[in-house]
Amino acid sequence: MNLPKVDLGCGTLLESEFTSAAYTCEQLNIVDCPNQIDQNLPDPHDMLTWNQEQRLIGFRNTYRSYDGTVFYANKSQIQALPQYEKTINNQNVSFSLDNRTYHLNDYLESQDVAGLIILKKGQIAYEYYKSDNDATTLWTSRSIAKSIVATLVGVAIKQGKITSLDDLIIHYLPDLKHTAWEKVTLRQLMQHTSGVEWGEDYTDPQSDFSKMTYCEVKSDPDASVYELVKNLKAKYEPGKVWSYSTGGSYLVGKVLEAATKESLATYLEKNVWQKAGMEKNGIWQSYKRGVTDMGGHGFNATLRDYARLGLFILNEGRLSNGEKLLPDGWTKEATAWTKAEQSVSEAYPNGIYGFQWWNSHAKHGSPLTTKNAEYTYWGFGIYGQIMAINPKDDIVMIQWGTWPTAMPSEKIMDEKSLFLNAVTNYLEK
Repeated sequence: MNLPKVDLGCGTLLESEFTSAAYTCEQLNIVDCPNQIDQNLPDPHDMLTWNQEQRLIGFRNTYRSYDGTVFYANKSQIQALPQYEKTINNQNVSFSLDNRTYHLNDYLESQDVAGLIILKKGQIAYEYYKSDNDATTLWTSRSIAKSIVATLVGVAIKQGKITSLDDLIIHYLPDLKHTAWEKVTLRQLMQHTSGVEWGEDYTDPQSDFSKMTYCEVKSDPDASVYELVKNLKAKYEPGKVWSYSTGGSYLVGKVLEAATKESLATYLEKNVWQKAGMEKNGIWQSYKRGVTDMGGHGFNATLRDYARLGLFILNEGRLSNGEKLLPDGWTKEATAWTKAEQSVSEAYPNGIYGFQWWNSHAKHGSPLTTKNAEYTYWGFGIYGQIMAINPKDDIVMIQWGTWPTAMPSEKIMDEKSLFLNAVTNYLEK
């Protein structure tokens, strides 16, 4: 029988070779397993076309759909998250958009929120879970992982394991000599200004991103994704044009692993997760368990630990004992938005992207309704994953989402900024 083949850009793959694992917590060595052990998981190969129910089940079980490296918490040193003196409810937070007033419950429905937590001064002002999700749920980050990896790069620079952001990436990945990546620096890689052509279209089954999701299911996913990314073509001179690239983010992870000689999960565990007082074990999607984790996505953790991680970043890597894990001025540098072509626009005259962090505000509806809203920076993942950090007002917001489309409407994007501004205003009163 002649089985159909799929041309992935990382070698052809027979449809019969597609595998769909459903790992157990025991197989993954997670130890503290979430309360939700869903039996029927949607096929991860079809993630870009899941329906809403599949997305909810799939995102809270992504850690079971792929092999992964666990990052363990230090249970004897957990950072407390007490309740803030003011709590958010449906009546005390509202915003206006398109001549309509929205309250908290409207926002939760419109954004298809599966989990939401808001910290003020390191304390919980609001916490919400939908459809059996709870404080044990391990939810996938999608591209928020990019912002986390960029932060780990800062830790590695502080430790001297990466000498400079202006190092050529071939210093760490010499196998990329004589490829389109040869003249790209780590700074350009993190700012997505490599100039290397990459298609991030989530609706096109032949885009580079879509091909990558299929490369991830091959028997050696790291070799397969590396082949896809390594053979890309240069389109622009490095540093000149901004173009979002998960393939480039995969290489940021590879650079970090080469520099530290540890997987992303292991490096996170030793240098941030245990030191910053996370409560639960998390897991990072692995291409080779304990060796190579996916730098563009695949981070899975509880809602409160996402918030603790956001708090660590807000505090510029400063721990409760005073130790500082990030270089001085790191956050400012990481959010100095690139002025490369396609990053700057009428809506974003200062640029839209930094070291895998986004500059984002509402385009309509009086976007800067607080004097410090322009200082907020965002980690985004498709289908509504959000990490928002406002250091001026000491606020962290984490949102788990199941948007019906990977990329939202402009209205949905406006909502999240206006909602955070409304939260900020209320908590400051």
